Order: sequence, then C-alpha cells, then structure tokens
Amino acid sequence: MNLLQILIDINWQAVGLQAGQLILSLSILVILHELGHFIPAKLFRCRVEKFYLFFDPWFSIFKKKVGETEYGVGWLPLGGYVKIAGMVDESMDKEQLKKPAEPWEFRSKPAWQRLIIMIGGVTVNVLLAFVIYAMVLFTWGETKLPMSEMKDGVWCVDSLANELGLQNADRILAVNGKPVKYFEDLNAEVLLGETVTVERNGQVQEVALPVNLIEKLVETRRRSPLFMPRIPALVGEISDTGNAKHSGLLVNDQIVGLDGTPVRYFDEIRPMLAGREGDTAKIGVVRDGKSLELSTVLGKNGAIGFFPMMPSMTDLEAMKMYAFEKKQYGFFESFPAGVRKSVEKLKSYVAQFKKILNPSTGAYKGVGGFKSMGSIFPKHEWDWEVFWNITAFFSIVLAFMNLLPIPALDGGHVIFTLYEMITRRKPNEKFLEYAQIVGMIFLFGLLIYANGNDIFGWGSGR
Repeated sequence: MNLLQILIDINWQAVGLQAGQLILSLSILVILHELGHFIPAKLFRCRVEKFYLFFDPWFSIFKKKVGETEYGVGWLPLGGYVKIAGMVDESMDKEQLKKPAEPWEFRSKPAWQRLIIMIGGVTVNVLLAFVIYAMVLFTWGETKLPMSEMKDGVWCVDSLANELGLQNADRILAVNGKPVKYFEDLNAEVLLGETVTVERNGQVQEVALPVNLIEKLVETRRRSPLFMPRIPALVGEISDTGNAKHSGLLVNDQIVGLDGTPVRYFDEIRPMLAGREGDTAKIGVVRDGKSLELSTVLGKNGAIGFFPMMPSMTDLEAMKMYAFEKKQYGFFESFPAGVRKSVEKLKSYVAQFKKILNPSTGAYKGVGGFKSMGSIFPKHEWDWEVFWNITAFFSIVLAFMNLLPIPALDGGHVIFTLYEMITRRKPNEKFLEYAQIVGMIFLFGLLIYANGNDIFGWGSGR
C-alpha cells in the first residue's frame, strides 16, 4: 500500500477529534503544573521571566509581557515551562549564572523555599487528579460490573487469550491468587499478572501467564481487550459480502439457535460453525418477540455474515444479563472517593512502569508517544466523562514521571536540593549545568523513541 492510499484511508475526522481532546487535556495539565511552580516562586519573591504553554524555540504563536513576566504560547506542543531567574533549567541561560546572585534569583533563596518551588508542579498535578476524579464521581457516579455476575464466564475477544490457555466461558476466580472484584479491573490485572485461576467445566485450574505477555500484545499490534462480558447474539450490522443479507437476517435480530442447538451468547456461534464453509445452516431467530427460522449458506470459516451489536450497560441490565453495581456520591462524599481512585490508578501505573523497566517482559516495546496517548480518547464522539477520567489519569502520570530522579525533571532538582539540605553543601553550578544537559539528552532520546515507536514500530521490529 502506498503512502497516498494510507493517507486516503485514514479517518481524519476521528484523528481530529482525538487530537483535539489530547491537546486540550495536555494544555490543562501543563498550565496548572507550571502554575504550581509559578505561584510559590512569586510568593518567595523570585523573578519569573517566562510562563509558556508549549515550547517556543525561535518563535512563539503568542506572547505578551505583563510586569516582569512574558506570557506566551509556543509552537512546539511538547509541554511547557516557567523560566525562573537564576535557576539551571532547560533555558541553559549561562550568562545569567556567571553573574553574582541577585536577591530575586532562585539560587539566592533558602533551600527549603527552592524545594517548595520545585515540588509545586507535582503537588498541583496530584491535587488536580483528586479533584477531577471527585467531580467525575459527583457528576456521573460510578457503575461497575462485579465479577460475581459473570456466572457463565468471560468472552475471550482476543485470540491471544486462547493462546495463553484461556477459553470462552472460563470463570476467572483470581489473578496471582487474589480475587478480582470488578470486571473493569480484569484486563489490567491479567496483563500485570503471573497466574490466572479459572473454573472450567466445574473444575478449578491455574493458567500460567508468560513473562512477556505485554510484548506479545505489542508485536501483534492488538488493541482490543483480552476479555469482555459475554453478550447475546444480536445482529448489529449485515456484511455486504456475506450470505446473511440474502437469508432474510435483519439488524436487531437475536440469534437463539443453530441447527436446533440453543445459542445464548455471541461467542458460541463461531465454534459451532467452524469448518462448515459451504454448508447450509438453520438459524433460530427472535424478531420483535416472534420466533423465526431462517436458512443460510455459510461462508469462509463458517461465517454467517454479520457483525454483533454491542449492547450498553443499560441494555444488558434490561435483558437481565447482568446486574451492575451503581453508586452516586454526594459533594463532600466524592472527595475521599476521588483520593481512593487516584491512589488505585497510581498503584496500577507504578506496576506497569516496573514492567517497562524489566527487559524480560518486553513491555518497553509498547512505549508510545502522542499518537498512543491520543488513541486512548474516544474517536466517534466527545464524551466529557471519559475526557475527564483520562485527564485525571494523565495528571497522575505527569506527577509520577516528574518525580523521577532524572536531571531536567523536577525530581532531579529535588534530589540536588535535598542533598544540599542534608550535607549543607550546594552542588557545583557547573555540575548542575552538565547534569541538566545529560538529562535533556536522555529525555529527548526517550521522546524520539516513544514517538518513533508509534509511527514505525521500532520496539517491536515491525
């Protein structure tokens, strides 16, 4: 396929919608993160020379000087920054550092004040996650599917689940020996797990997961979850190339039988018809409350020629398939719930980060950049509940990543300041300058790798 065909095939409306959500989300996070540095810097009477959303090498889209600070929007959407006078940062302003320290410079302030300024951005991101999650819970509440409702097991959507030794209708009892309470947590728990305990045909057995499970997902470019709740065999769309359209099958029909064998779930159809290409099958259908029997010639791999309808939670509940657990939160009640959710998300992200740092898992191959981040957002409609949940999660990630002890990140500056507070000796400014350069090179390399992985699949060898 040539480049022109690839460009034609891209759903530009979906790309634009996801890009818009990503830019707005990151803009909110960056501005508030930088405010976390800006406000304490001002309180401690440091001179803030610049406050920028996005970076502005060579030129900026907008800028306006108010007092001693230039506020602006750069053209390179890779973050943002505040330039505090007398601080070794990404501006690498060596000329200023050669001069004697002025009272209004960062370097002339006591170590405890500099520490507060440096952790201000991370503090804001943590508090922001708490508040966003709290307001999401207050506004929309919380709806979850208990694993106890999965009485007939799960649907293994991705064939990789079958390769791991899992099957449709398996009742998943535990991951790493610990019960999974809600279905919403199942996919993440399995990806980070080592063993899965299942009940199959009335017998309990343990399935060992490969260390490089995430690598397997990356290499096959799978984006679907491993598992979904089992759904009824409702016709959502008729294929133009299959035989279903000639058999009289209609959208919204529910398939309840094949050749006299009852069908309750969509995932039962493929195994029943596998290897029957060219055969004629009798399909039991319920349409508008009436039972019908249709006949169709099976296509390749026994396909009938339709795509399933994915019922909403409300639909599944109305069909008495599952009983969802719903909870509404009062205003004050939502804040401790927001804190709990933030802590849960942070624990999950730390577990993922450990996987990335372990070469044997191959998880580093899945590290992505802006394309991967944008793909998390819905591509068909702007859903504010989803948008704010993702933004809160990004805020947690931004806080965690900024605390890593890497020069050029807040965590690097914090380590140097703590060293000074403990030893009573200030690190040499030349050392800080070189450390900043090394940190920037490392982060720039990581940025190139992550975004290159998105575009070219470097990590997976694609």
